Amino acid sequence: MRKRSWGFVAVGLLVALLLAGVVSNYASSHPDGLDSSLLKGCTVNADDEITGGSCPARQAKDHELADSPLADYGIRGVDNGFLSTGLSGVVGVLLTFAVGGGVFWLLRRRGPADTADRQSAGTAG
Repeated sequence: MRKRSWGFVAVGLLVALLLAGVVSNYASSHPDGLDSSLLKGCTVNADDEITGGSCPARQAKDHELADSPLADYGIRGVDNGFLSTGLSGVVGVLLTFAVGGGVFWLLRRRGPADTADRQSAGTAG
């Protein structure tokens, strides 16, 4: 990869880390369209807990990984909500970057010398 490409990747990674670590804490805490549509027909209290009625959200169960270290947009064991959410975002970005970078590294094209060798080997027979 050229030096200019590495700079572009580094700046992109830094922006993603900044967004995940800081800006994610300012995301809306109100339910999105799916959550609010699942609550239609139920009554909820000020803490958004279902207190009555009949709606699809009453059938909701915890996910199998609800006790995992990065569950619920935070890191288990970190009591500060702002820090927990920010660290969770940073860890998520780094894991995604590592997996994506690994996949691209494995699937990258070989250099021009390798391509020329393969072409000449195919025509030599």
